[in-house]
Amino acid sequence: MSESSLILRINELQKQINLYNHQYYVLDQPSVPDVEYDRLMRELIDIETKNPTLKTLDSPSQKVGGQALKSFSQVQHQMPMLSLDNVFSPDEWQAFVKRLQDRLPNVETFKICAEPKLDGLAVSLRFEKGVLVQAATRGDGNTGENITENVRTIKSIPLRLIGDDYPDIIEVRGEVFMPKASFDQLNEQAKRKGEKSFANPRNAAAGSLRQLDSKITAKRNLAFYAYGVGVVQNIKETDAGEVITANNEQWLANSHYQRLCQLKDLGLPMCPEVKLLESTDDCDTFYQHILLSRSSLSYEIDGTVLKVDDIKLQQRLGFVARAPRWAMAYKFPAQEELTILEDVEFQVGRTGAITPVARLKPVFVGGVTVSNATLHNQDEIDRLALKIGDTVIIRRAGDVIPQIVSVVIERRPETARDVVFPAQCPVCQSAVAKGEGEAVLRCTGGLFCGAQRKEAIKHFSSRKAHDIDGLGDKLVEQLVDENLIATPADLFRLNELVVCTMERMGKKSAANLIKSIEVSRTTTLAKFIYALGIREVGETTASNLANHFLTFDAVKQADLESLQKVSDVGVIVARNIVEFFEQTHNIEVVTDLESIMTWPDIEVKSADQQPLADQIFVLTGTLNLMGRSEAKSMLQSLGAKVSGSVSAKTHFLVAGEKAGSKLTKAQDLGVEVLTEEALVALFAQHRLSI
Repeated sequence: MSESSLILRINELQKQINLYNHQYYVLDQPSVPDVEYDRLMRELIDIETKNPTLKTLDSPSQKVGGQALKSFSQVQHQMPMLSLDNVFSPDEWQAFVKRLQDRLPNVETFKICAEPKLDGLAVSLRFEKGVLVQAATRGDGNTGENITENVRTIKSIPLRLIGDDYPDIIEVRGEVFMPKASFDQLNEQAKRKGEKSFANPRNAAAGSLRQLDSKITAKRNLAFYAYGVGVVQNIKETDAGEVITANNEQWLANSHYQRLCQLKDLGLPMCPEVKLLESTDDCDTFYQHILLSRSSLSYEIDGTVLKVDDIKLQQRLGFVARAPRWAMAYKFPAQEELTILEDVEFQVGRTGAITPVARLKPVFVGGVTVSNATLHNQDEIDRLALKIGDTVIIRRAGDVIPQIVSVVIERRPETARDVVFPAQCPVCQSAVAKGEGEAVLRCTGGLFCGAQRKEAIKHFSSRKAHDIDGLGDKLVEQLVDENLIATPADLFRLNELVVCTMERMGKKSAANLIKSIEVSRTTTLAKFIYALGIREVGETTASNLANHFLTFDAVKQADLESLQKVSDVGVIVARNIVEFFEQTHNIEVVTDLESIMTWPDIEVKSADQQPLADQIFVLTGTLNLMGRSEAKSMLQSLGAKVSGSVSAKTHFLVAGEKAGSKLTKAQDLGVEVLTEEALVALFAQHRLSI
């Protein structure tokens, strides 16, 4: 192929790949499957590798990262990158609004451009003739670091602007951040490698942007949203041949919101939650909406940013010190606070796991008063280098259980003391032990232990197990404490007369409970296996065991080798199953249950009845046309195995709305991804309707 033909093909490939990138990362509307995108990218890289002189700065192939730098150079911002002032309460916000009104006495009302306050790193992107030529951090506002090579790897940032209607020079300002799914994946990888994890997505994004090797940055799945415009200029040549620049702000709209839309039209991503509000009266509604939506967003935020939308009004209001008068960050209640670790207590779970729980000096964080936090295990305490009496940073994000992020070592008192794990179970005084390769201590008492007994019965009667309606946690605890039940089998020996004497239990409630218990005598093999509470045997594994062995006797008698032939069962789960059926007290309870309960063995189906036999599916995200449980049951009825995690053995991932890290992993592994509509079509093909 001639050089002119190669150049023509490179231009075609770059244009097509840039379009697909824009559709995928900016519009969230991919038009081709990943395999087609990958084919075009491979072709482009192959041509450029064989013809390196034809490679251009704006080629989408440059997003994989280049040669490592020895250090970052500095960049002087032509226009300072200012920070924002903050308010934290409705009164402070109203005071800010009043200041605006006082400075704009002849303006009755004004629109507000409202945005989530992204918890990332502010950057400046400079495009010349439509090509990204420089990226810099905010730094001190006047001088930042040149991070161009790293920013080139961010998939949502175009290396060339779309179309041809843009100034010769345009500086785009925005936030680089790490999506929650990417953050979780990064920390999981670090954990597997025994490396230090990041405390939060902002630190992860900052650390990723400051990698001297851009190939590392390319693997971190960073994202970007534009939030403003800096320098906008055209390049002119004088009669004497001198090249000069002149401001070209007339290209820009007079609305901050419309300017963001202009940037979006050029291929730069705009946060989908940005709204144009009619007046300052709407700001509190927006703030509350974003606050309530916070946990469901795919990225971390710590407040809202509210800006006067009219650019001419912005210019009239001007700036104070290092912040604009026309914008304000209205921050959410703090998610991190300082407090004192007053003590550590130990709780015993359903499987005997002994979990340390931090007792904290109460502190208001994340909108609630927090006095307890989980510490997971000894390894976590060692990682934190935690002592009782320490000043600690506590974090609470949305509905997430509070956790200790770090210790303020310089505030450690002389009276601080080590956290000592118990040598005996704090509930039943049985010996504690740590399994091979485990970080968790466990009580060896089994159902002899009151704590494990209560939790085992709660699990047995839970919705996904035997679904005994009316048997709440408090009633289970009361029944055990009063020695009316000691095992799950004892539930079936309860009678109305005994139950109606319980606190807060009337005759009708007692009758309904006994009826619900009677109904649960008949169940399925999969649910019965799950209800036994074998460590790490969840719904999916229980179903796979039932479908593989067909009878409960076969499950009980299975050895390590045969168990590992079951989908989703590795050596650790297999060992847990074998050990469960080796313990005398477990066998006694299981035998008792077998004499009381009934379930049909699994019917062996012919090959034509199981067209999806041996195919492994994973479900993720929200399914709108059916529930995930319904989808799972229908897949299993066709012989498919439904797993809870993506691996190289997975055949299909069904991705609903808001699919997260499982989708990312599936794409990385080349697993075929099905939409919910494609799944429905698959069911229809096999004569199943939803």
